[in-house]
Amino acid sequence: MGEAYTFRLANVSDIDDILGIEQASFAVPWSREAFYREIVENQFAYYLVIEDSFQPIGYCGIWLVMDEAHVTNIAILPSYRGRKLGELLMKEAIKLAKRHGAATMTLEARVSNHVAQNLYKKLGFQAGGIRKNYYSDNGEDALVMWVEL
Repeated sequence: MGEAYTFRLANVSDIDDILGIEQASFAVPWSREAFYREIVENQFAYYLVIEDSFQPIGYCGIWLVMDEAHVTNIAILPSYRGRKLGELLMKEAIKLAKRHGAATMTLEARVSNHVAQNLYKKLGFQAGGIRKNYYSDNGEDALVMWVEL
């Protein structure tokens, strides 16, 4: 790759950058208030950012409850996609979950999102079931995936 990307936990000053990444990535983006609640008020939430020259270019949210980690969302700016940064970010999220005692990690992926599913499979995730009509924008089903850490 050549470039040096860095990872750190997000803080309240990152919300606008995270919101921009979210809006560029999803048909139904989370609101600023949702990210504020996650980063400031949710004791179970951890948000990682990946940076290029101190500028957030992606993020991953995780809830850590007891010994389970749940990926709430992950996104990379469109101009940075195709560089395996989502994989790097997921690996960092897995490390964070392990450091906090998680034994398993779960997430949902659109049934049509084969790129994401392939990434998760590469990292050891397995299909665990379907959540019918999970996505509010079009009623698409979600594939539930999980991995033992």
